Amino acid sequence: MATVGDLMSRELVRVARDDSIEDAAERMSGRRVGSALVFDGERLVGILTERDVLRVVGARRLAGAVVSDWMTSHPETVGAEETVEQAGVLMLHGGFRHLPVVDGTAVVGIVSMRDLVGDALSDHAPRGA
Repeated sequence: MATVGDLMSRELVRVARDDSIEDAAERMSGRRVGSALVFDGERLVGILTERDVLRVVGARRLAGAVVSDWMTSHPETVGAEETVEQAGVLMLHGGFRHLPVVDGTAVVGIVSMRDLVGDALSDHAPRGA
């Protein structure tokens, strides 16, 4: 059975609380990802998602907006050793599409709903079929 560690991305988009939403969105867009993890030093303090960026734009408050005003503080995390099913249940019940992955207290990656669905369907829809 696949674990979260098998599917997670180790390439993280890291931002700080006082970064502008514009800068964070530019980094997310440049890396083609839907979330950025917010750190205070090495400590995970939040997550900023594409939904958060849309809320800022929809509220017409982009000028001067900073990450800390729009991020989700203290995001749920999932252990790298947990099963894909456990991560999926956590995402489904919490309404999340992205989960930071931890090994103890260290953030080691991120897993998305797309990663989980891709894994579930990989045997049923081989690439190029």
